[in-house]
Amino acid sequence: MEYSNRENINLIEKIKEHAELIAALIAGIFILLAWRLDTSGQTTASVLLYVIAFCVGGFAKAKEGIEETIEDKKLNVELLMVLAAIGSAAIGYWTEGAILIFIFAVSGALETYAMNKSHREISALMNLQPEEAWLVRGNFEPMKVSVSTLQIGDHLLIKPGERIPADGIIFKGQSSIDESAISGEPLPVLKSEGDEIFAGTVNLNGAITMEMTKANSETLFQKIIQLVQSAQSEKSPSQQFIEKFEGTYVKFVLLGVAIMMFLPHFVLGWDWTTTFYRAMVLLVVASPCALVAAIMPATLAAISNGAKNGVLFKVGLHLEHLSVLGALAVDKTGTLTQGKPVVTDFIVREGFEPQMALAILAGIETQSNHPLAQAITSYAKAEGITALPQATIEDIPGWGIKGIVHNKEYQVGKPEFVNTQHANDFANGAAAKLAAQGKTVIFIRDQNGIVALTALKDTVRNEAKKAVSLLKELGIEVVMLTGDNEKTAKVIAKEAGVTEYVAECLPETKVTEMKRLLSQHHFVGMVGDGINDAPALATATTGIAMGEGTDVALETADVVLMKNDLSKIAYAVRLSRKMQRIVKQNIIFSIGVIILLIASNFLQVVDLPLGVIGHEGSTILVILNGLRMLNKNV
Repeated sequence: MEYSNRENINLIEKIKEHAELIAALIAGIFILLAWRLDTSGQTTASVLLYVIAFCVGGFAKAKEGIEETIEDKKLNVELLMVLAAIGSAAIGYWTEGAILIFIFAVSGALETYAMNKSHREISALMNLQPEEAWLVRGNFEPMKVSVSTLQIGDHLLIKPGERIPADGIIFKGQSSIDESAISGEPLPVLKSEGDEIFAGTVNLNGAITMEMTKANSETLFQKIIQLVQSAQSEKSPSQQFIEKFEGTYVKFVLLGVAIMMFLPHFVLGWDWTTTFYRAMVLLVVASPCALVAAIMPATLAAISNGAKNGVLFKVGLHLEHLSVLGALAVDKTGTLTQGKPVVTDFIVREGFEPQMALAILAGIETQSNHPLAQAITSYAKAEGITALPQATIEDIPGWGIKGIVHNKEYQVGKPEFVNTQHANDFANGAAAKLAAQGKTVIFIRDQNGIVALTALKDTVRNEAKKAVSLLKELGIEVVMLTGDNEKTAKVIAKEAGVTEYVAECLPETKVTEMKRLLSQHHFVGMVGDGINDAPALATATTGIAMGEGTDVALETADVVLMKNDLSKIAYAVRLSRKMQRIVKQNIIFSIGVIILLIASNFLQVVDLPLGVIGHEGSTILVILNGLRMLNKNV
């Protein structure tokens, strides 16, 4: 019985979804019957059927047009179509008016289908998150429960082939996870105990037990869906301009129709019926339906395409900005490089116990989440230092850290922070030699001078080299902004192939450099981690966050890359440029068709049915052209 009810609900939903098309087809049947009656001389009956066809086929568009006119306080194309149909009937052209309503209704139904197609791409994402999960409690057998009843801390069993129902960490077992629904990457990722996993992804080959760490409404998957839906609901500047233009244009059309109703009669000698009929044709062919539909379908489809490929746009505005991007500023650590540097050298001044120096340094650095600090802490553990001294620290942004250990003050950071001269002279100028090898050098200093230096090396990502090359091919200048020293920056810049680099950048320096780039290129992107680079990200015309799908990345920049892969930026630029090409094609085509049909109407070459077909056909073609953005390859 429950299955039958569900089938009935699905049937009702499908009927509602295609109500416009069903109404149009019913109107078409009435028009056909009315035409048959008219040809057999039954005029009254045929007119009655035409009126029914008008009501059935035109109700949805007339209702939409009137409601929008009242709400927006401006005229729209729907009202133009309804007025044209009523005007045709008023002068006895019932068949033409009915055909206008029929084709307009069919066109509207197809438009609705086409517009919903890109929304369905995102709705399909929602179905990827399971509704049920296997809950594990103690030694009891796993039981199937609704995902909505789960709580943070619950342990869940995910069998091979099942979708992961919630965000969390693997508590037991290991498996390959297909994360393509989130990152757009087809290759599975091997995950084991302690690794983070996300709702909507697929467990491929091993049974795992996970611990739920986020509420169902707060999962990364839900945030992606919300972000894309928000982006689709926001209108780009071009779309806003077109919609503002529509109201003004409609007024000019109505003015032109009013003039057309009288002027040709007196100037060209047309009879009143022909004059009025041509005014009705003008009302149809001059309507900007195709022009209004030139941008939105392509933008929605592009946003959906990006989401499927791990590129999330906050609003359509940033799609437009990416198409004209002149330069891209990139942070070094974690963007061009792996972001996981390792300690290669540790040199201590004579008379200071190396283990003690390392312990003090690690005790200070362990309170920082900077990649360099984490590398130093890991190095200390690898050297057998497990008990780190307690430290009180003060972070000096862009410079380093002040720390107090055992009532003694230490400074940790770059040469300028600990005394440049002392840093350069330490260990017979070792820092210069290490920097020349592309290593980052960190110093620790006490009241007696430099205690030790630590050299760390971060490797350039292979995909970063390829991405920089792709961006250059697209004509985009790539500039590296880093807080690292000149020599290290030079080595990394050369390895990555960037156009230009600026070393020893403080947060405010990056903002200054962004303003310089903006004055040169007008449209500049900034890639960062969404936290430390926030001022520069805000200054850029397009801020791009690379954060392995972190919550911070989702909440900050204008464009979010779900994987730390710069090549996704090149993909986003190509996507944006393709969208702009399609929009330009649509605008030129729609304006061209309007001009052609208006000219043909003045020459009395095109009649009302043909004008309707040309007008509505161009609208459908424009929408279908926009939906080409759903193709995965750009």
